[in-house]
Amino acid sequence: MKRLIKLMSIILCLTIALSTSLMGVFALSLKGISLKSDDDKATADEAPLFKDETVYVMAKADGTVDKIIVSDWIKNNNKADVIKDVAALGDIENVKTDASFTMDSDNMRVWQTNGEDLYIRGKGTEKLPVDLSLTYTLDGKVVTPNEIAGKSGDVTIRFDYTNNQYENVEIDGKKERIYVPFFMLSGLFLDSTNFSDVHVTNGKVVSDGDRIIVAGIAFPGLQHDLGLSRDTAEIPDYFEITAHTDNFKLGTTVTIAANGLFDKLGTDKIDSVKELNSSLDKLDSAMSALIDGSSQLYSGLNTLLESSGTLTSGVDALYDGSVQLNDGAKQVNSGAGALENGAATLSAGSVTLDNGALDLYSGLNTLDLNSSKLTDGSNATFSALLSTARTSLQNAGLEVPELTKDNYAAVLDQLVKQLSDENVKAQATAAAKEKVTAAVEANRETITAAVTAAVRENVTAQVTAGVHDQVTAAVIGSMGYSVDEYNAAVAAGMVDEATQAQVAGAIEAQMNSDSTQATIAALTDQNMQSEAVQATVTSNVDAKIASLIDENMQSDEVQKAISDALASAKAGREKITALKAQLDSYGTFNSGLKDYTNGVGAATGGASQLHSGTSTLRSGAADLSAGASQLHSGTQSLSEGASQLTDGILTLKDGVPALTEGVTLLRDGAMTLNEGLKTFNTEGISKITSLKDSDLGKIATRLKATADVAKHYKSYSGLTDEMDGEVKFIYKTEEIE
Repeated sequence: MKRLIKLMSIILCLTIALSTSLMGVFALSLKGISLKSDDDKATADEAPLFKDETVYVMAKADGTVDKIIVSDWIKNNNKADVIKDVAALGDIENVKTDASFTMDSDNMRVWQTNGEDLYIRGKGTEKLPVDLSLTYTLDGKVVTPNEIAGKSGDVTIRFDYTNNQYENVEIDGKKERIYVPFFMLSGLFLDSTNFSDVHVTNGKVVSDGDRIIVAGIAFPGLQHDLGLSRDTAEIPDYFEITAHTDNFKLGTTVTIAANGLFDKLGTDKIDSVKELNSSLDKLDSAMSALIDGSSQLYSGLNTLLESSGTLTSGVDALYDGSVQLNDGAKQVNSGAGALENGAATLSAGSVTLDNGALDLYSGLNTLDLNSSKLTDGSNATFSALLSTARTSLQNAGLEVPELTKDNYAAVLDQLVKQLSDENVKAQATAAAKEKVTAAVEANRETITAAVTAAVRENVTAQVTAGVHDQVTAAVIGSMGYSVDEYNAAVAAGMVDEATQAQVAGAIEAQMNSDSTQATIAALTDQNMQSEAVQATVTSNVDAKIASLIDENMQSDEVQKAISDALASAKAGREKITALKAQLDSYGTFNSGLKDYTNGVGAATGGASQLHSGTSTLRSGAADLSAGASQLHSGTQSLSEGASQLTDGILTLKDGVPALTEGVTLLRDGAMTLNEGLKTFNTEGISKITSLKDSDLGKIATRLKATADVAKHYKSYSGLTDEMDGEVKFIYKTEEIE
């Protein structure tokens, strides 16, 4: 086992140490100041097109593949209007934008992206580069997932990984098969009430009391790639769990496969063992960054878990809304029933109306004598109503032209449009922002002073670090050493502790001297006056002011003012709408009255036609009664559907706690990853410094060939000549209940 740990440390540490992508970036965060090296350029940003591909493999509990879903993010770094893609996928769809594609003569999909990135998804049809297989053994006997469910005894769960992706490479004059070096990471949770005495091969076990978290790693094909016999060292190509179980059940397992650990390996640096040893000096900082990143992942998942309460509240609100919808549907159904009854009453009344039409003729002659008086009075009343309406609107602060029966509808519609939520909110927001901006800008000098002080503190820290390096070099140089030579001598035990203490004391004394402190202060002042730092101060001040403006705009006071404006506008719209409805009613009456009086003279001859019309009304009322009955039947169905919707949302509401539990499990997994990386650093990275040149020389040539093969495999679905890319695979197995 010790030989395995040592060998894996060699391989992984060499891979990290020689990776140009890890050694090209350093960052210093000083309260808003970020410094990066000129070599910090990611391949994803350099290539004209970069395909970031994730392949999701949905498998049965034994690893048999059910379906493959491929998600491609094609980064359009040159903002091209057209992207060509050769993805070998079925049922392709664009999941984010409106871009569509056509097929060209080369059987490529030509997407019209208009300079945007492309996000597509489809079904995988090609063979997977790595096959996953799970085997279950109960009390020494191999069983199927169905057979082991609910059983008790001594159980073994084994993950086997078969590498199918390789190239034929010439090594030392001989053609050899070199597999793409996939790194496999598998993880699962075991319930402590069902499992005990858990042990793993090629993995780690962590327990939080309620759950047992198990993770394993493997490198299928790497044993062959490096040409090592298993007697010399064994590189894991499987992951195995042994335990005692009571009532066996297993949740979903997740396995991640990626070759990114090897495809970033700088093979141009594997020219000599000396250069390999030199690269190992850079491991500590790279490993620390990796551990810090896993800690940030754990912290982020904690934040996600804390935010799950917001989702719960949203689902509760959705459920309350569905209850209101259900109640409303019942009211509509009740109203439809009332309509059905009213239609029946109307049908009966139409009979009476038909009889009354016969009596109409006798009164027409009398009405005709008074027609002119009616029309003149109605016109005068309409004009008075329009004048009164205008005065009322003007008193409310609105600019209103003279209202006539021809223009009042358009004028009132325009007023309602002006009082729309969008317009009123925009005006209220603009007015509020003008006031807030003026108030914040009044404190610009205070904000500038605070930001300048923070930046100065960061600059002072940088200058102090640089001066400390110079003082250290000077003190050690006075002893006839360079810093590297002195550190090497200390590591070799050639410098006693007393001398080391004297050197440290001399450095501290020099750093605390007045001259050194004056130098630090002067350099700090000088840097503070540089264009870069001044630009940073200005940028941070502007950002702070913008942040304060946004913060104040979200204050209760501002939001209430906007809400009050919207409420006032809503009330105004409702009043204007009601006023227009009243004027419409009277306009209709006035117009109808004029038409009526003009026709009164001829109405006598039409009395018989009216009688005919009332007969038609009588028939139509009967039809309406039948239609109202059908409407009542439809609203009954609507009410029943609303009730079913409420039941469905209640089911969703009941499922939210399971989602929260899932996030909790993911957070615990991130904690396990962080602990595993720390163990890897302790047991692997720290041991690499004790390696001899001969250990590295044995694997250097084949490691170079392996890394070259890793660089070639960048996509499952395929790349065009203009694309670069990277791919990862996520396998998910079914639960065993």
